[in-house]
Amino acid sequence: MRRDAAPKQAFLALADGTVFEGRAFGACGATVGEVCFNTAMTGYQEVLTDPSYRAQIVVMTASHIGNTGANPDDMESTRPHLAGFVARDFCREPSNWRARESLASFLERHGVVAIDGIDTRVLVRRLRDEGAIEGCILSGPDADPREAVARAKASPGLVGRDLVREVTGAAALWKSSNAAADGTMTEHAARRHRVVAFDFGAKWNILRRLERVGCDVTVVRAEATARDVLQLKPDGVFLSNGPGDPAALTHAIDATRAILESGVPTFGICLGHQIMALALGGRTFKLKFGHRGANHPVLNLETNVVEITSQNHGFAVDPDSITGRARVTHVSLNDRCCEGLAQNDRPAFAVQYHPEASPGPHDAHVYFERFVALMRR
Repeated sequence: MRRDAAPKQAFLALADGTVFEGRAFGACGATVGEVCFNTAMTGYQEVLTDPSYRAQIVVMTASHIGNTGANPDDMESTRPHLAGFVARDFCREPSNWRARESLASFLERHGVVAIDGIDTRVLVRRLRDEGAIEGCILSGPDADPREAVARAKASPGLVGRDLVREVTGAAALWKSSNAAADGTMTEHAARRHRVVAFDFGAKWNILRRLERVGCDVTVVRAEATARDVLQLKPDGVFLSNGPGDPAALTHAIDATRAILESGVPTFGICLGHQIMALALGGRTFKLKFGHRGANHPVLNLETNVVEITSQNHGFAVDPDSITGRARVTHVSLNDRCCEGLAQNDRPAFAVQYHPEASPGPHDAHVYFERFVALMRR
């Protein structure tokens, strides 16, 4: 792989006027979004291609990113969806047998503006203390930090935005294989279950996990109605992950409410967890800086077992708002946020984190089997 030319100057500006000067990486240009951080040490390609990061500039806390390059097998959707990418040091020349191209080439090919060479420890400490903030990455020979600050201040933020409409539909390009990545299947696969999955920005590995436990998955767009879904006569309905403010998704909330009332077994992950809570009359709120990483401890209140989880969310469910309609089943051991719920009188449950764990631990894979168990009943 060829060595990149001398890097161009770039700036990361925050809406509060803070400016970091660094090196341009990937595509050159300007991009704006909410600046957030991810503490995972592996899986940067999965982070890049997770639709849940729409309209966000992601800062990786691991100091060296890009060592393994990029390859088709680690994609979680058809392309990157985030607004921008930040690291302390991007690897210019990967050394890995799986690499099909360098990270720089991958980002440039997909038009992702990125920056490195900045002190990410200082940046993450600011985000941790002050909360997520709008930002702008601006690169190129004529980049002006004052322009970057102005663009950051004009960024619309995430609250109230329906970003799902910008990413739904991509999961329809996922190719069903009826098998696990390693060619094996679980004991449930002998008896197939018809599952309709709402694509709010679904990660491909979620669909793979559903398939591996014996589900034939039909993916529908986010704007599908409950009638559209129930006419397919599903054994179960899945509510996917996705970006933005869950409270803005009135169409999805209405559809989910009707599906829950029908009694069809329903399972939600991440944004799907929040949509289920809202459909039950609950409330959501924006977290100070969100939970993003592959090492978050969660307590299962029903088993008293701690699960190490992969997470990516900036909003959370107010647990008091679902009292009487659902019970809280999981809480974060970092900040006691609601991490799971189950409806009291219907076969429906959801988790805030990512049990498909790509990247991440495998502690929570059991919830796909739990969904199958509900459908078997």
